[in-house]
Amino acid sequence: MFKIYTRDYCPYCEHAKALLKRLNLPYEEIHLEIGSEEMQALIKKTNHMTMPQIFIENKFIGGYDDLKSLADSGELEQFKSE
Repeated sequence: MFKIYTRDYCPYCEHAKALLKRLNLPYEEIHLEIGSEEMQALIKKTNHMTMPQIFIENKFIGGYDDLKSLADSGELEQFKSE
C-alpha cells in the first residue's frame, strides 16, 4: 500500500497522485497543512523537506522523482492491484 503525504499548491503532489492512478496503484493520501505540527514531525522523521513524501508499505521512498524512477524501472509492477 502506498501512502502519500501532500500539501496545498504542490504540483509534484498532483503528479505523484496522477502517476499512481495511471499505474492503477492504490494509495492513501494524507493532506498536511503547511507549518503544522504533523508536517514538522514528518520532516523530522524522514529528513526530507519537500512534498510529496511517499511511503511504500511504511518504508519512505522519497518524493515524486523517486516514485517516477521506480515506475520507469518497472519496480512498481509488483504492487499493482489484481
